[in-house]
Amino acid sequence: MASLLSPAFAYTVVYVKDVAKSVAFYAKAFGYTVRRLDESHRWGELESGQTTIAFTPLHQHETDDLTGAVRIPRSGNERAPVEICFAYQDVDAAFKRAVENGAVPVREPEEKEWGQKVGYVRDIDGIVVRMGSYVNEPPSSK
Repeated sequence: MASLLSPAFAYTVVYVKDVAKSVAFYAKAFGYTVRRLDESHRWGELESGQTTIAFTPLHQHETDDLTGAVRIPRSGNERAPVEICFAYQDVDAAFKRAVENGAVPVREPEEKEWGQKVGYVRDIDGIVVRMGSYVNEPPSSK
């Protein structure tokens, strides 16, 4: 049984220029179902398994006062200090779908030496999204 002090990873919050546009983009480009988009368009969520992918505006009084402004990459030569990673059974099809729906291709899917197929795109705010196959756990030693 988990201790009261053992946390569960609940959310990844992505700061974006336009919450409604980002929620719609992620749903269409990456295949997620929208769980929630509030009427103010200051918060949106996607169904994503045990954790939630949430979106909120770049600037909001709850966080700007505490931490300063969030910065989105200004060009293709910069990247945000976060990478969003999604796992797919068919990475090639997922990559194609993302690009057809507005994601900017960064690196085509390729087999990696650790046995995973991985490709990269940028979302509509310039954030890098890693698309990879599921990685099999190594056999446990008994």
